[in-house]
Amino acid sequence: MSAQLIDGNALSKQLRAEVAQRAAALTARGLKPGLAVILVGDNPASAVYVRNKVKACEDVGFHSVLEKYEATLSEADLLARIDALNNDPAIHGILVQLPLPKHIDDHKVIEAISPLKDVDGFHVASAGALMVGEVGFKACTPYGCMKMLESIGLKDLRGKHAVVIGRSNIVGKPMAMMLLAANATVTITHSGTADLAAMTRQADIVVAAVGKRNVLTADMIKPGAVVIDVGMNRNDEGKLCGDVDFDGCREVASHITPVPGGVGPMTITMLLVNTMEAAERVAAAAV
Repeated sequence: MSAQLIDGNALSKQLRAEVAQRAAALTARGLKPGLAVILVGDNPASAVYVRNKVKACEDVGFHSVLEKYEATLSEADLLARIDALNNDPAIHGILVQLPLPKHIDDHKVIEAISPLKDVDGFHVASAGALMVGEVGFKACTPYGCMKMLESIGLKDLRGKHAVVIGRSNIVGKPMAMMLLAANATVTITHSGTADLAAMTRQADIVVAAVGKRNVLTADMIKPGAVVIDVGMNRNDEGKLCGDVDFDGCREVASHITPVPGGVGPMTITMLLVNTMEAAERVAAAAV
């Protein structure tokens, strides 16, 4: 029996409709949610991502600002622009599309964004808030994964063993923290794990997020496990695929996310959710 698909497109549509309602309500009170997106250089993939983010903002009724700069933009000029946006009351979220040109320090740029406007959830303050359970902004991709688990009835993960494959600051680490906050028992695996399959076969939930094709195959999961595929790769035919052997794992798992149409749409959706939350916090503080 094939696993049930967790449809990221359908869930994303539902969540975006809710954000649009919240945005309309806040706009009616005189405060329109605003997101600024900065693109430096001409990376084709980054250009597509940025275009999709701006369109998503417009679709839900946000004020969106897209700033494009040549790859020769200096780090100092970029930091100065971020500082100006930090102080712009019409902007509630700031997103700098990564990767940046090599002469610009990604970490320095991320840390220059006000934690109050860090809707990507990458700032050290956001990561720290997640670690200790305080209010902050959650990294969008793992946040979307949590919403997908909730959509199949897995909100409280007490008694569940979750295995995360990957330890990046953008997905793996915050994913583990969010699963832990939902009461799961969490194992983080990575390139230094001696026997990955021994870990994943114990898991009720497996999240694959390493950017490597077929890192998880059918013989590596236990029957009935939930598989979340964060990977984005190309197969031999050039088609999009994830980190998971989808066809094989689908025959063993109870639920699985497809690629494309799984986690991908949720990432931009959670960016909208975070921006909406940022604007609502400003409104609440002004009362």
